[in-house]
Amino acid sequence: MTTVKQQPDAAAAAPAARPRGKREQTKHNNREAILDAARSVFADLGYGATSVRDIIRKTGLASGTFYNYFKSKEEVFEALMDDGMRRIRPRLRAERIRSRTFEDFIRNAYRTYFEYLATDRDTFQVMRRNPNTLRVRMDSPEILAGFEEIREYLEEDIRNGTLPAVDSEYLMAALVGIAMEIGDRMLRRPDMDADAAATFATQLVLSGFRALPHKGNQEQA
Repeated sequence: MTTVKQQPDAAAAAPAARPRGKREQTKHNNREAILDAARSVFADLGYGATSVRDIIRKTGLASGTFYNYFKSKEEVFEALMDDGMRRIRPRLRAERIRSRTFEDFIRNAYRTYFEYLATDRDTFQVMRRNPNTLRVRMDSPEILAGFEEIREYLEEDIRNGTLPAVDSEYLMAALVGIAMEIGDRMLRRPDMDADAAATFATQLVLSGFRALPHKGNQEQA
């Protein structure tokens, strides 16, 4: 089993942002307090049983303050999912840059994602408690942008000949679906082995995509 090391976020290496003004800092703090509270409540109660009142009670803020930032618990949940995608995307980009082959990228990307699930306790708790909700709330802007970024990587590999001319949209959907389903099962195990999960997912993909019909063949059929 791999010893998982915490990876620094890309933001940590970025130049220091200008200091926030007092009002801007207050708004930032309030929003983070709501997200932190929601993360805790969703992990404890599950999405279905959670109400806006539960989240507000956890923050200690006034209800009016909550509604200045979010209209519903659905919006809060989407914001949490977007936050998770913003943290994982820089890591996937880094793996894309350092991977020399499609196989390297798939293996490194899966390992990065599974390690992220295994080491990020907040994400772990929310995903373990709300697996079905995650499946139906995958249309937030940041998540869609992340999926599109993966599809663009595949298109790039098709253009340079690393991949055959398969349907990149379907292949992207398959890669993401495998990651979500195996990640969900990994989280249910007492010993979460990110390496084993990544190896299984990678071999499954590599054994299957070579048999996919090429786009030209599909159009002629």
